[in-house]
Amino acid sequence: MTGGRPARASRPDLREVRAGLPGDLGSAVDTFERHLAVERGLSAHTVRGYVTDVVSLLARLAEIAGDAGLRGLDLSVLREWLSAQHSAGVSRSTLARRTASARAFTAWAFKAGLLPADPGPRLAVPSRPRRLPPVLRADQAGEAMGASASGAEQGDPVALRDHAVVEVLYATGVRVAELCGLDVGDVDRERRVLRVIGKGDRERVVPFGLPADAALGRWLQDGRPKLLRDPSNAALFLGVRGGRLDPRTARRTVHDAVGAVGGAPEIGPHGLRHSAATHLLEGGADLRSVQELLGHATLATTQLYTHVTVERLKAIHDRTHPRS
Repeated sequence: MTGGRPARASRPDLREVRAGLPGDLGSAVDTFERHLAVERGLSAHTVRGYVTDVVSLLARLAEIAGDAGLRGLDLSVLREWLSAQHSAGVSRSTLARRTASARAFTAWAFKAGLLPADPGPRLAVPSRPRRLPPVLRADQAGEAMGASASGAEQGDPVALRDHAVVEVLYATGVRVAELCGLDVGDVDRERRVLRVIGKGDRERVVPFGLPADAALGRWLQDGRPKLLRDPSNAALFLGVRGGRLDPRTARRTVHDAVGAVGGAPEIGPHGLRHSAATHLLEGGADLRSVQELLGHATLATTQLYTHVTVERLKAIHDRTHPRS
C-alpha cells in the first residue's frame, strides 16, 4: 500500500461466527435469544447486545473446551474470555456489560438444565465509572423545540411528525423504542397522558403538557393522514412509506433539532430523556415520581439524575460566586 492510512483489520462478522459454532452451542444461542425476546420481553436492541456477547463467549469456549461443549463453560473459561478482552484494550464499561451478559446466559443455561452449575455469580463484575450523561439546559431544550416547530410551520407531514416526536420525547422522557411502539389508541389527549409499554412489558401512564399536545394534534389531523397507506395501521408515528416509525429515524430527528441550537451538546433521544428527568428534579419533582414516569425498575437508576443536578449546581456556583 502506498500512502494513506493502513487498512484496519476487519472485525469478524457476527453471523459468520455464530454460524461457525458447534451444534449444541449454536442451538443454545438460538434458545437463549428466544428467551430474552419472548419470555423477558426485552427490546430488539437489548437482545442483540446480549446475543453478540454470548456468541463471542461461546466461540472462545469452542476454542478452549473443544468436545466438552456447553458443559465445559466454567469460571475459568469466563475469566479467560474477559482477560483476553481486557488485554486487547476493551474498556471497563464494555467489560462490565459483557460480564452482565455472560451472567445472564449462565443463569439461564443452569435453569434450563444445560449447565451442571452456574459459574456466573462467582464472576466479578468490573467496576464501571459512573459518567454523568450530557443534558440540555432548559433554555436549550426550548430552542430545540422552537427549531422543530419552525420547520413544521409550512405543514409538511414529515416536519409535523418530527415536531411531535421531539415534543413528546422531551415532555414525557419515554425511551425511543417506547415512542416508536406507541399506537394512536395509546394517546388520551383529553387527559393528556400516554399509555406506554416499557421494558419487561411493564405498562405505565405518562402525562404530557400543552406544547406536546398541540404538536400531536397537528400531526394527527394534518400530517399522519397524508403518510398513512394502510388504514389498519394503528402506529402513532409513521415513516415516509406509511409503516411504523423506525427508531433510527427518530434519532436523526432529535439530532437535527438539537443541532440547530448553538452550544448544545450532541445528544439523541436518550439525551432528551436525561434532560427531561434532570429538569423535572430541578423543578422540584421527587425521585419516586420521576422513577415512575421514566419506568425505572429501581430507584438507584433514577438517583443518577440527582448527581447531574448537583454537578450542574456546582458548575453554576463555580462560575458565579465571587468566592468559589
